[in-house]
Amino acid sequence: MRILVIGGTRFIGRAVVERLLQMGHEVAVFHRGETNADFSREIKHIHGDRHQLASYKERFKQYGPQVVLDMFPMTEKDAIEVMNLFRGMTERVVAISSLDVYLAYGKLIEIEEGPIQHTPFDEEAPLRQRFYPYRHQMKEGDRLYDYDKILVERVVMGDDELPGTILRLPFVIGPHDQQHRLYPYLKRMIDQRPAILLSKGLSTWRSSRGYVENVAHAISLAVTDHRAKNRIYNVADREAFTEFEWVNKIKDVMNWSGEIVIVADEEYPPGFNPAQDMVADTNRIREEIGYKEIISPEESLRRTIEWELKSPPITHLQLDYETEDLILSRLR
Repeated sequence: MRILVIGGTRFIGRAVVERLLQMGHEVAVFHRGETNADFSREIKHIHGDRHQLASYKERFKQYGPQVVLDMFPMTEKDAIEVMNLFRGMTERVVAISSLDVYLAYGKLIEIEEGPIQHTPFDEEAPLRQRFYPYRHQMKEGDRLYDYDKILVERVVMGDDELPGTILRLPFVIGPHDQQHRLYPYLKRMIDQRPAILLSKGLSTWRSSRGYVENVAHAISLAVTDHRAKNRIYNVADREAFTEFEWVNKIKDVMNWSGEIVIVADEEYPPGFNPAQDMVADTNRIREEIGYKEIISPEESLRRTIEWELKSPPITHLQLDYETEDLILSRLR
């Protein structure tokens, strides 16, 4: 199968491309040319600007993709441009979305009112009622000002001529994670801090996560299996741990001798509403197209930590050890 990937040289995208190559497919990647990942087989590179996508129409036509995978549709406008461009050129568009479309996420970041949402939530669970979840933190023109995956999904799944598939992803960890999601905990352990503080609410908060190779496997199955046509899938690893369990697992891998200290929410605010768990039901993708994890939770965490230790963030991580020490001194 000939597959065009829009954005596929960094984190999740590069893992998807590698997985597709391992499955024997032909892959072309449209990207800016700033990052050229090493892959196990040769791929076709089409360098260009996402904001001028239509100007590359003839090159896309020449390649003739059977499926287009859009790794980074951030806004409604992004999705409209993709669907308009590839209508009549390809058989299907697969778009990457997020679990942040759910009403539960609106409760988590406290932009929605009402009762806490039940988890695990499946693909039919209520979606956010408020659009643009990060706009209140942004200035007009900022990258996330017009971000909303709900609007992306509506466009991709609402085209009568070009079928779509949507994949809703969780927090993703693994090698090449530009957000370094594990590093705040790792840094404290590297610095031999005596304790890591968790608020009471955060300690019991449970969230779906995904290891990058597992997520890439799920995406690759959805891209290459015709049964995924016109379907929406939650994607996440089967097990969802509490934050306390998660930090303990990191502690074991790091062989850190400190302790995890639970403190009052008012003493150490988590910055979101930890009463709202973010656990996704992933049975649909498992039952319909046969997804299952290819890397165990233990191995996933080990590989992620190994990469994080070799590739720490370039920018200095701001951790308030002074406040943490003050809280610890009051407790003791």
